[in-house]
Amino acid sequence: MTELVFLESIPMVSSIPMLLVALRIAIAPFLLWDSLDGQVGTGFLVAYVVAVLSDIFDGVIARRLGVSTAGLRQADSWADRLLYVCIAIAAWLTHRDIILTFQVPLLTVLGLQALWWVINLVKYGQPACYHTYTAKAWGLSLLVATLMLFGASYGGWALGLAIALGIIHTLEEIAMTLILPTWQHDIPSLFHAWKLRQQPSIQP
Repeated sequence: MTELVFLESIPMVSSIPMLLVALRIAIAPFLLWDSLDGQVGTGFLVAYVVAVLSDIFDGVIARRLGVSTAGLRQADSWADRLLYVCIAIAAWLTHRDIILTFQVPLLTVLGLQALWWVINLVKYGQPACYHTYTAKAWGLSLLVATLMLFGASYGGWALGLAIALGIIHTLEEIAMTLILPTWQHDIPSLFHAWKLRQQPSIQP
């Protein structure tokens, strides 16, 4: 009986990563809504931290359960993009002066991200889904910068660091796309991408 109950619970357990992705998708528009009046409250910061935690644990749990599929990782990436688009709009609505101070480096990151999109769409027909180490470092820097911006109305070093890591991360992933002949997911670094390219099964 115990084994039967355990087996019946597996599908529900295996859906946890996708539920965490869905939670992040649900939180993103709430963050935007909360900023429409030009200010945010404690609920904004709490919801944002929950979204970041969901981003951390969906991948960890998926790997532990053996359900880290390409579809899940793509959904994870789209949820991240939606979250930070909403964060960016909220930052513009609530801290426009700080955003304008950093407008040149921010536009540089956006320009590189646009180039990343174009290269991936031309080569693969869809955006890449690498989840690199630099992506994780960028995500952590964005966490600090976002909390500083919305919690203390301060940009400074935190936003500067996030911008620098965003540039490094985007350049690395552009290079990875240029050297990988076929679409891949969960490639930790440019070094791993280069090693993967050497494998006969994916060489052009």
